Amino acid sequence: MSSNNIKKIGIISVVGIIIIAIIFSLNTQFGSHLFADDQIGASKPPVTLNPYAKAVNEALQEASKAVIPAVVSIKVEIDRKQQQNPDRDMFREFFRFFGEPFEDQGPREASGSGVIISESGYIVTNNHVVENASVIIVTTDDKKEHKATLVGRDPLTDLAVIKIEGGPFPYVHFGDMDKVKIGEMVIAVGNPLGLNSTVTAGIISAIGRGGLALLRERSPYAVENFIQTDAAINPGNSGGGLFNLEGSLIGINTAIATRTGTYIGYGFAIPIDLVKSVVLDLIDDGKINRGYIGVQIRTIDEIIAKSVGLDKVEGVVVNDVIKKGPAEKAGIEPGDVILEIDGNKVASSNELQSYVAKKRAGDKVTLTIWRDGKKINKSVKLEPRDTDGETASNEVIPGEDDTSWEDKKEVKFDKLGFTVNYLTSNQKDDFKVDKGAFITRVERNSVAANRGMAPNGVIVKADKKDVASPKELKKIIDSKKTGDVIIFQIKYIDSVSYTHLRAHETPEHLVCRLLLE
Repeated sequence: MSSNNIKKIGIISVVGIIIIAIIFSLNTQFGSHLFADDQIGASKPPVTLNPYAKAVNEALQEASKAVIPAVVSIKVEIDRKQQQNPDRDMFREFFRFFGEPFEDQGPREASGSGVIISESGYIVTNNHVVENASVIIVTTDDKKEHKATLVGRDPLTDLAVIKIEGGPFPYVHFGDMDKVKIGEMVIAVGNPLGLNSTVTAGIISAIGRGGLALLRERSPYAVENFIQTDAAINPGNSGGGLFNLEGSLIGINTAIATRTGTYIGYGFAIPIDLVKSVVLDLIDDGKINRGYIGVQIRTIDEIIAKSVGLDKVEGVVVNDVIKKGPAEKAGIEPGDVILEIDGNKVASSNELQSYVAKKRAGDKVTLTIWRDGKKINKSVKLEPRDTDGETASNEVIPGEDDTSWEDKKEVKFDKLGFTVNYLTSNQKDDFKVDKGAFITRVERNSVAANRGMAPNGVIVKADKKDVASPKELKKIIDSKKTGDVIIFQIKYIDSVSYTHLRAHETPEHLVCRLLLE
C-alpha cells in the first residue's frame, strides 16, 4: 500500500473519531438519546402534590379498596305475568335505575346492586330491584355467583333484604347519620350500566330531601327522606352503597334526577339510620312491624303559616286523620300543625315520616301541636297498619245524560283554574252530602292544581260557612278582599288532602287554604 493511501485512511479515521465524539458530546449536553434508548417523557412530574391533596387522594383510594369487596352485583329474572306494576313505569320516566329489559316473551331480566351487611351473607338492596323476581343471582367481588333467597321487602322505603349462603363474607360498617354533613366527600359504589365495582366520588349536596314522588303513587305513606349527592349514579347503581371516606355505609343509592335515564347531576340515597331500622325488622320477622300515627300531612309553607297564624314557616299540617286510627284516638284533628315530635322540631313532612318509620307498633310519641293559636301536646300510641296504607280513589264523574242536575250552568274561577257545578242526586248519595259544589275540572298548571286541588270532589264549606250551591260558593269568594285567607272544606271519596292558593290583585285571586275531606 502506498504512503498516500495510508495517509488518506489515517485522515478518514481521525475525522470519524472526531464526529463520533461530537455526537456523544451533544447527546450528553441535551439529555436526549439519538439511538434506541432515547428517553420519552420528563424525569419528574411538573407539580409536587400538596400534602392535604395527597391525603384526600389516599383517603379516596383507601375507602374504595376497603368497601368494594362488600358491594355485589344482582341480576334477577321476573316472570312477565307478575310484573304488572305501575311504579316501574314511574321509575323509567324520572327515576331510572333498572337495566333495560330484553323485549322478548320470556322472563324479563334486570340488574342492580347490593351491599353485604353481615358475615353470614345478608344483603340490603332496593325493593324495586328484587320485586316480583323469580330468580335472584348475586355475584360477589371475587366473581363467584350465588343464588339468593328473599328475606323480606318494604315497598314504603324501597328497601329489601336478600341472603346468600357460604361465607364468611366481607361486610360493611354502618355510619352515624348524626355525623353526616352537607359538603363532605362521599363515594358511590355499584354496578352501573353493567360495569362491575364502579366507584364514583362527589359530595353530599343535601340531607332530608323529600317531595320527589318516587313512591307516592304506590301509597301516601311512602317514606322519602333522601341524602342527595352529586356522585355519578347510573342505572345499575340501584341498591349500591354510598360511603364516607372512613368507609362507613351512610346510604343505599336509590334514584337519580334525570330526563335522559342516565346521570346528569344528582342522585338520592336512603339514609343509614332508616336502612338499619328496616333491615333489622326484615331480618327478625321478614316484614316491617312499623307503627303509624294515622295522618296524611303536608309541609307548611308561607301561605299555610299565614292561614293558621304562625309567625314562622315551620312544621307540617295535618291533611286528614284516619278514622279510628291512633291520631284520632289521641285527639289530633284535620288542620292541626305538628311542630315537634318527641321534642325534635319538624321541618318537613318527609322528616316526620322518616322519624316515625323508625318506630315500632306499640311505641308512644309526643306531638307538639299548633291549634287555634296555641301549642298543645298530644301523646300518640303507634299502631300497626293493616295494609300498606293504600287508599282507594273512586272517581265519580257526572254523566252527560243525567237528568237530575239542578242547574246545567257551571261556575268557573278562571284565574284560580277550577270549575264547579251542581250536585246530582247520585253524587249526593255517593258522597253522603245534602249540598255543596262539585269540582268538575282543575286546569293543569293552574293555581289550584299547583296547590293540590283535584277534580271529583265536593266543596262543602268555604270560610267555615256551608256551601249550598256553586252560586253560593261564588258569593263567598267574591266577598273576600285581596290577601284574605279562605278555607275550603272539600270532600272526596276515601281520601283527604290540603290545597293552598296564593293571593293576587283581584277578589278572585285569594289566599286560600283548602281543607280536603
